[in-house]
Amino acid sequence: MVTLDHAVVVAMVDGPQAGLDRLGALEGDARMRDHHRLHAVRAHLLELAGDRDGALPSYREAARRTTSLPEQRYLEFRAANLRN
Repeated sequence: MVTLDHAVVVAMVDGPQAGLDRLGALEGDARMRDHHRLHAVRAHLLELAGDRDGALPSYREAARRTTSLPEQRYLEFRAANLRN
């Protein structure tokens, strides 16, 4: 999770693409690869970068992977807003 948080901080300082570049290191980590938060952060950074088409499947994947119903609803809401 620390690396995921670091990617968010990097994105806030250096822009969304820099944060997305940091996320690449986590995709090889079996503990994080399937975690919904990795997908949610990727979706958010893609959205910030203007890649709405790329963000949509990541939001959907994050919603599918979470076990929290409120979080699932929020992620589905974010995905739905990308289609508008």
